Parts: sequence; structure tokens; C-alpha cells
Amino acid sequence: MENRVSLPCVEIETAAQPLHAVIWLHGLGADGNDFTPIIPQLVDRDWPALRFVFPHAPVRPVTVNGGVPMRAWYDIAGVRIEDKQDEAGLRTSIAAVEQLIAREVARGVSSRHVLLAGFSQGGAVALATGLRHPAPLAGIVALSTYLMLGERLATEGAPANAHLPIFMAHGSLDPVVPQALGMAARDALLVRGHTVAWHGYPMAHQVCLEEIADLRAWIGAHLFA
Repeated sequence: MENRVSLPCVEIETAAQPLHAVIWLHGLGADGNDFTPIIPQLVDRDWPALRFVFPHAPVRPVTVNGGVPMRAWYDIAGVRIEDKQDEAGLRTSIAAVEQLIAREVARGVSSRHVLLAGFSQGGAVALATGLRHPAPLAGIVALSTYLMLGERLATEGAPANAHLPIFMAHGSLDPVVPQALGMAARDALLVRGHTVAWHGYPMAHQVCLEEIADLRAWIGAHLFA
């Protein structure tokens, strides 16, 4: 019987009976449909069948948005997003993503063939989940994001993913998540022994075509190895 999950998802399979999966988390205020349009540009025709899972974050009040409810993986208290981290909200989202990983394993996808990806707030959750996941994963894609609860990794980091490969990309003109936060996350991950493929682009808080091409090459080398 298939595992039950708490998050509604958009799912796209590139061919029947996929044995590889990408769980992709959107940014603040978006939803699971946000990154579906890039699939035709991202997927190489020579790749085996692949399932993309795009979950919708819960709707919750967001302090920085005046308390107005919106889709969010955790609350953000102020414009300095690195301050006053919502640990409870983050850990709830980690648990929800763990359910999605478990469902892929129940469908016959090895955890080694599961890639976690996320943009902005979703990237922070992807990092926090993947670095703590007890079984080995294929890697993490962290776009225009930052590291939350990094100081806890000394005790919470999973040995199975101690050297997990990570793709990071960030815009040098990002006014929402300053590139310096992404670089600080990169440096912290390198110190922990991760192989980090870092890419900077002259863009704002977004994704560009060059980034998608670089990501396609990285996924081909790490998810299907």
C-alpha cells in the first residue's frame, strides 16, 4: 500500500515506470506548478524515466507579509531572512518532505536515486532535509537559497549523506536572498566535506537559461551515475 503524504503534489513522469525521482520545492508564495515549465528544457532525451514531484507548501500566515496567509514552508519574521529562523515550521516541512521520500521508496525508487531540489525557501528546506536524511540520496539542488540550522548539523547531520553532492546557484543581483547568504552556505557545506558545484549568474531572484543548462549537466552526472 502506498505511503500517505500530507502535501498535495503535481507529478510529471517523463516515461512509464520511473526508477529515479526529483522532489522539487517551490519558493515563498508560489506553488507546485511554479517550476513545471522548465522540464522540457531541463530533461535530456537520453535520460531514463524520471518522476518529478512538485509539492504545494501549506498556506500559513507569513509575518514579513503582514501576516497575510500564503503558501510557505515556514514563517519569515523580517526582511533579514537569516534572522529569527522559524525552527518549528522548518522541522514540520522537513517531516513532510521525508514522507515524500518514503513514498518514492515505496514506489520502487531507491533513495540513492532521489534528488531533492528547491528554490529560495524551498531550497532551504531541501538542504535541511537532505543533510539529515538517514539513507543515502542522489544529491541536493539548492537554488537562490541559504542554510538554516546549519549549527545543528554537527549533531543532526546524517552520516549516510555526509558527502552528499550539492548543486548551488545564485544571482549576483538577487535583492531577496543576497548572494552572500548563498556563498556562506556554500562555504559551510564545503567545510563539512560536501562536493559543492557553485554557479553564480548576473540575475536577480530567478532562474536563467544558462543555469538550467548547467543543472542539466549536473543532474546527468549525479542522478543517473
